Amino acid sequence: MTDQVVQDGSGTPVEVDENDFAAMVALYDHSEVRDGEIVGGTVVKIEKDWALIDIGYKSEGYVPIDEFLDVDGQLTLKVGDKVQVYVEARENKEGLVELSREKAEKLKIWDEISAAAERDGVVEGIVLSRVKGGLTVDIGVKAFLPGSQIDLRPVRGLDRYIGQKLRFKVIKFNRRRGNIVLSRRALLEKEREEMKSKTLATLAVGQVLDGNVMNITEYGCFVDLGGIDGLLHITDMSWGRINHPSEMVQVGDKVKVKVLKFDPTTERVSLGMKQISEDPWIRAGDRYNVDDRVKGKVVSLADYGAFIELEAGIEGLIHVSEMSWTKKVKHPSKVLNVGDDVEAVVLQVDARNKRIALGLKQTEINPWNLLREKYPVGVHVTGKVRSVTSFGIFVGVEDGIDGLIHLQDISWSRKIKNPADMFKKGDEVEAVVLHIDPDKERFALGIKQLGIDPWEKVHDKYPIGSVVTGVISKVLDFGAIVELEDEVEGLVHVSEIRTEKVDNVAKVLKAGDPITAMVINLIPEERKLGLSMRRYNEAQESGDYQEYVRSQKATPTTIGDLIREKLDVSALPKSAGAAAKKVRAPAADEPIEDEATEVETTEAEPTVEAPEATPEPTPEPTPEAVEAVEATEDKPAE
Repeated sequence: MTDQVVQDGSGTPVEVDENDFAAMVALYDHSEVRDGEIVGGTVVKIEKDWALIDIGYKSEGYVPIDEFLDVDGQLTLKVGDKVQVYVEARENKEGLVELSREKAEKLKIWDEISAAAERDGVVEGIVLSRVKGGLTVDIGVKAFLPGSQIDLRPVRGLDRYIGQKLRFKVIKFNRRRGNIVLSRRALLEKEREEMKSKTLATLAVGQVLDGNVMNITEYGCFVDLGGIDGLLHITDMSWGRINHPSEMVQVGDKVKVKVLKFDPTTERVSLGMKQISEDPWIRAGDRYNVDDRVKGKVVSLADYGAFIELEAGIEGLIHVSEMSWTKKVKHPSKVLNVGDDVEAVVLQVDARNKRIALGLKQTEINPWNLLREKYPVGVHVTGKVRSVTSFGIFVGVEDGIDGLIHLQDISWSRKIKNPADMFKKGDEVEAVVLHIDPDKERFALGIKQLGIDPWEKVHDKYPIGSVVTGVISKVLDFGAIVELEDEVEGLVHVSEIRTEKVDNVAKVLKAGDPITAMVINLIPEERKLGLSMRRYNEAQESGDYQEYVRSQKATPTTIGDLIREKLDVSALPKSAGAAAKKVRAPAADEPIEDEATEVETTEAEPTVEAPEATPEPTPEPTPEAVEAVEATEDKPAE
């Protein structure tokens, strides 16, 4: 009989006689193998679906072969390998020892996790999937990573972590319930504090550093400089215009920044990215000159104009007034849109204040410069009324070019207070070109210039002493305005209406009434014509005048007609001469007998004046007319 060394259930070598079967069975019966424990064993045989493991028990145990396959399905086991297995049952229904390598691994991991939790250790794992509130992580067993514990700041888009192998700290552990909660943030905070101390020790204004973009907001982004975050404001990202920080950077980007401000007390750091390069405005005065043609892109619109990016960091403004020669642009969006490529002309450069004025209309020929050749002064034009204002009317002459007819150029004599009483939009009018100023874009037209100023011949047509007919156009407190032919107006003073005193003109005269009156005062250069209904009536009522008319066997006429026909008043009877004397026109230097008949009114009485015009010399009364009237004064009574 020979002796043989075997192992008991705990792996301890024991020497027994190989022929002493009973002793060997007893040895196995007293082994330490128990259900639910992890024991060591040796692979003795590999079959298609099973691996036979000798654990030093009375019989070998079987482990499913798939527990020894890697992720690619390859077997990781061979005969003779030492393995740790979990005893699920020393004898199952078939009488076999049931083992599990997978459970042994998990139990081992649980022990390691438990130890890590107790000593504040670190575990590694691979993020498997996203679940409600966080991520599932494989650290040998499945554990939960809350979303708030993934990073130092709230994270969006958790899917980007799936598949990553990361380090974690166990912050909650319950083996009985199989509950494990992890935190990556706790490790990052610890690492960040260590890095922060090192960064603060060397941080200084003007320093250029590398950093990582951690977060993006509307006003900028936060850059991790190594344990401490600095703010990179949107205005310090680029010399050019950007609408949102995301146009320049994305979370996770590595950027180079310059420290602009640093407060050790509050640990606040202001960063700049554009300050690493030169400000383009420094040399803008050399690159852009007045009258240069430049190209750019519309980057922004405002109520007053459009901003054009000429290059990164340099923008010019096209004011609405510089967008069209002929059209009044109310908003730049009527002409340009954001993103349009445009060509413009440099009007002004102020590099110090970072301003460049541009013009869009200057790229085209100014149509106002062609007007003088096309419409010389004096030529007649026809157009439709575009608009009516309190000071005149605008008439469309060409597309986008309007001519102004000022109210003083509408009529020679008539006072026009509101052009809307005479014109409305769309009316077609004819006018004369008076003046063109291309620099100020002014085109002056006149309607009254189509005819001759009636006041130029008023001295011949309405001499003092003549009788005229007209229509009352306006009743005033101190008299009435009478419209004669050719738009000439005269004033009948209240004292010249009747022989008796008139207290209320409106009770005696009404607008639209036709009247006949005698001219008693005339100042053409001031466009003043004084009329008298009273004196005309007195002359008409003279018996001598009526007798003279009958003796001449002529059609009844007026004293004014007699004067214009150079009537020889010496042939008149004495009574007729007295009547003529009564209506004699006063000399230029002679005051009017009755102060109430003067057309020149006091300050309280408005003066009737026609619109401004070139004054003409005041014609003197006709010598023949004056002599005819004065002759009656010297003739002795019969």
